[in-house]
Amino acid sequence: MKPRPRPSLARRMASGTVAVVVLAVVAFANRPVLAAGSEALHNYSINRQSYKEKFGHWAKLPVPSGFRVNAIHAALLSTGKVLIVAGSGNNREQFEAGTFRTVLYDPRTEKFSEVETPTDVFCAGHSFLPNGNLLVAGGTKSYEVLEKDVKRAGGVMKVKNESPDHGQRVFPKGTKFRSATGHEYVSRTGVAVPAARKVVHGPHVAVTAGEAEVWVDAVRPGDAAVVRQGAQYRISGLTGPDANNVYGVADKITREKQEYGGDKTSYEFDPRTERYHKTGDLKEHRWYPTLVTLTDGDVLAVSGLDEFGRIIPGRNEVYDSRKRTWSAAPRLQRYFPTYPSLHVMADGRLFYSGANSGYGSDKEGRTPGIWDLDGNRFQPVPGLRQPELNETATSVLLPPAQNQQVMIFGGGGVGDSPVSTARTDIADLRGRKPAYRPGPDLPEPARYLSTVVLPDDTVFTSGGSSGYRGGPYRGKKRSDLFNAQFYVPSTNTFRTAAESTVGRNYHSEAILLPDGRVITMGSDPLYDRTGEAPGTFEQRIEVYSPPYLFRGKRPAITHAPGEITRGGVFAVSTPDAARVASARLIRPSSVTHATDTDQRSVSLGLSRAGDRLDLRVPKQAGVAPSGWYMLFLLDDRGRPSVARWVRLR
Repeated sequence: MKPRPRPSLARRMASGTVAVVVLAVVAFANRPVLAAGSEALHNYSINRQSYKEKFGHWAKLPVPSGFRVNAIHAALLSTGKVLIVAGSGNNREQFEAGTFRTVLYDPRTEKFSEVETPTDVFCAGHSFLPNGNLLVAGGTKSYEVLEKDVKRAGGVMKVKNESPDHGQRVFPKGTKFRSATGHEYVSRTGVAVPAARKVVHGPHVAVTAGEAEVWVDAVRPGDAAVVRQGAQYRISGLTGPDANNVYGVADKITREKQEYGGDKTSYEFDPRTERYHKTGDLKEHRWYPTLVTLTDGDVLAVSGLDEFGRIIPGRNEVYDSRKRTWSAAPRLQRYFPTYPSLHVMADGRLFYSGANSGYGSDKEGRTPGIWDLDGNRFQPVPGLRQPELNETATSVLLPPAQNQQVMIFGGGGVGDSPVSTARTDIADLRGRKPAYRPGPDLPEPARYLSTVVLPDDTVFTSGGSSGYRGGPYRGKKRSDLFNAQFYVPSTNTFRTAAESTVGRNYHSEAILLPDGRVITMGSDPLYDRTGEAPGTFEQRIEVYSPPYLFRGKRPAITHAPGEITRGGVFAVSTPDAARVASARLIRPSSVTHATDTDQRSVSLGLSRAGDRLDLRVPKQAGVAPSGWYMLFLLDDRGRPSVARWVRLR
């Protein structure tokens, strides 16, 4: 592996000549091969109190071997535990074996436990409900097959039923379809085809065929059965009128790459029972969808790949959190690439930052804008630089949420493009003409960046890579980024943090814990450290302690109510009331593929009465949606308390 770029000495500068020498060695010590003396000096430097007060500190979390999973999704539950979801973990063998995994980590006890995972929720969507349950919907029904591995022609067969008189027709897995040229294809799954609909208008009768889709594969391998034009197919075993009324139609049957297919299962994960509870199915199969909880507590699902690997062309749907069922929402027809980053605004509208991950048109659905669900109106938000580099970007609602500003970080070109950007831009959503304005550049071009809103109103960014999935970039075989930094909204600048020791790119996550630390996990690189052999999923977990944890005594919360109301005032007891400067409600994260529709920090009004603080909650549901939050108190030096969990109704 090539050495990592030497960080600027100024980033690590401390007072005194000795510190300069030590820090120069630290810069060298970031290289993979360390002399024993250099490693000792490096460890000495990063563990000094003065260093930690300025840059913070990273530590690896010891994970028992039986609980090491491929972290694809992660969420902080209202019990304080971290839900780590792998599903099949981007591992075809695990998928075919039906081995799906979810692990719970409790930061208070350092214990791990296993959760039964009923289906492959790999690459599902998720968002928190007002009751604290995590809604998880979609996932993987089938794995991709690369073109070089496709041995038989295959494609989507639309089965039509023109008879209104004999009800639904059910065809089992392995049903044969025969072309006019004699080629045979068999269905991978069973399919139920509804009867035709008959509509009578006086003397006229109109019949609309019932139809359903199923994937078929050629019986014989090779190219002979490839068909690139629309054609009709007879169904084996049907005779007489049936053979004419029920038949297959396919636009093409090829040996092209077969994409991942989406699942339609849906669950609520209950933090109290620590179990997935089945809900009604999605109306559409979805792989790589975004879920966003609306101000009324229902959830909108958008985008994703369908069961045959086709991007869903704008057919969105809504989850009724009371009935636990999904329904189609044709009134909200709107196309997005997969995993679009959506943020709930103060007035209940949604802001699409332009950030997304993975699949879709390179032009359609990529314009940032404000989506008004009442009337399905979309207002483009101009000013974003390099909009062609929004894929694998990250966006976050900047703290506090009342300021209504969303920041987009980095990103890259569509697909497996080697191009990435250090750009950040900030969308100010207030006023009649919302627009993006330039933000400060990241230290390096970055995609897959993790962004975590901290209690002190900064945004901690870490991980990512400059190249696609950590791959080649500007002559380097591996391009993982180890630098970390804080974005400071009040000064519109980045401040340097300690460097991580584990590279994290695609399929990585970072989450704020109730004690103020940040947990980071995952990464699914294309290549190993040499940049030549295939990569393996990163199962190590690191925890970052920000500088505010090393700056002396933190304020404490001795009492807080379990429930609070929007627009109301609630009392908190603390022996540190005199030095408490602010209070924040931080909604816990549920993150995957750099997409987190839940994360936000809400500023609370504050007044003092002895050892009691009276805190006022904003009135707008779009600022503080109902649900569970971490309540932090911060003193006049920016040191946060350990959070208390409160439920906002």
